[in-house]
Amino acid sequence: MNRPMTTLDFLDRGVDVYGDAVGVIAHDGTEYTYAEFGERVDRAAAALSELGIEAGDRVALLSPNTHWFLETLFAVNVLGAISVPLNYRLIAEDYEYILDDCGARAVVADHEYAEKVEEIRGEVPATAFVANPADRVDGDWLDYESLLEGADPDAVERADVSEDDPATINYTSGTTGDPKGVVRTHRTEHWHALVAAHHTDITDDDAYLWTLPMFHVNGWGYPYIITGVGGTHVCQRHFDAGGAFERIHAHDVTYLCGAPTVLESMIDHYKSHDIAATGDKPVRIATAASPPPEATIRTVEDELGWNILHVYGLTETGPLITTSNSPRRIESEGRFTVKTRQGHAMLGTEVRVVDADGEDVPRDDETMGEIVVRGNQVMDRYWNKPERTHEAFNDRVEGWFHTGDFATMDEREMISIKDRKKDVIISGGENISSVEVENALYDHPDVERVAVIGVPHEKWGETPKAIVVAADGADLTEEGVVEFARDNLAHFKCPTVVEFVDGLPETSTGKIRKVELREAHGDPVA
Repeated sequence: MNRPMTTLDFLDRGVDVYGDAVGVIAHDGTEYTYAEFGERVDRAAAALSELGIEAGDRVALLSPNTHWFLETLFAVNVLGAISVPLNYRLIAEDYEYILDDCGARAVVADHEYAEKVEEIRGEVPATAFVANPADRVDGDWLDYESLLEGADPDAVERADVSEDDPATINYTSGTTGDPKGVVRTHRTEHWHALVAAHHTDITDDDAYLWTLPMFHVNGWGYPYIITGVGGTHVCQRHFDAGGAFERIHAHDVTYLCGAPTVLESMIDHYKSHDIAATGDKPVRIATAASPPPEATIRTVEDELGWNILHVYGLTETGPLITTSNSPRRIESEGRFTVKTRQGHAMLGTEVRVVDADGEDVPRDDETMGEIVVRGNQVMDRYWNKPERTHEAFNDRVEGWFHTGDFATMDEREMISIKDRKKDVIISGGENISSVEVENALYDHPDVERVAVIGVPHEKWGETPKAIVVAADGADLTEEGVVEFARDNLAHFKCPTVVEFVDGLPETSTGKIRKVELREAHGDPVA
């Protein structure tokens, strides 16, 4: 039997099996059962239909982590339309490009960000503009809750959706040119949710705290995962450690996601306040972006008592394609050896590390190559960019998606990312992993944050430069940081220049913006 795989399967199971259970807790604490959530989804779909949205239309969503983002994400797919979640940290010109590129018919925006769209609404193809709430936005916006109140949840008819139809378009950051729209089909979303649910052990007993931005690769698939298994969505508009701990205690949160910067923020808050680390149930946290330093893992697991799961992926890959959740290897090799790695390929996923000729690098855990991947969770294409799509799937190896990440692979096929292709430092003909240097410097007790970039060097071509945020009260010097690095790394890998700053630029998901650092701190070294 071949039954189409769609995102709505997860909504239907949540509503049908867990209709009387609390499925969503809004930022203000309002609770919605899955039956109530399902009705609000149908009302949102009916309201969008009344605004002229049909199958195949693109609907842009601009919101922090709210219950209505979850509702609208499903409602768009009920109509067979395509959701376009927008990064709320962008500027008006970015929205103009994205809305024009995808041909959005409607924009549904939170009051906090609608003004950015208002600036450019005359320049984009959208004809319907909905805000929540509209009375807090300048301009002619329809009110989200009023539309839902006036909609008939029984009036909407579900579109006949194929699993190969686009479900969503996620735009990348655009740090190397115009943002690219990553087209993800119902099948890719469905498959990714099933596989990720397995590897993260999500059940109906879980309460998931939304600290990861919902717009980011559709919240890593958790709108579908949590809904499908009957867990509880706990919404927090924007991450702050104090609010996160309040929700952990109030709603017995068991699971959340966060980049290493989120982990550090939670650690700092916990250490400076007399609070419990959990509710009545244990907590686990999935982390991605840069690998967490050993010191962070030790503090989170030994002091907070949380279990860390390290995963890896990209917008184009679902995102999740590998996991370090390997109890057997943790037992035999130690948690720090395993949990600082990105891990093994997930079920139904093939991961290779290849050299410039497309050949597999030796599985010696030393030789670097580019990660390429095949799997049902990998994107369909880039929207309106056939040449970029072809390049992404055929650069070194035909038919494999090329991640642009450099890694090593050990004898049991566990990968360890060393750098982004563009962040590898080539000094005197030697490849230097900026991540390796950063991890070494994180062992210095007075280093709060650090990023390492390559800067031009007259003799070596490039040389590592460390940009450091010192811990409060620390008395760090450039000489001291360099000396510490030379005690812990091969000398050719050590930074020759150190600059101290008050903070590092980050993306909304906690990744350090090295492009900005290179622009601001990339002066040549003699």
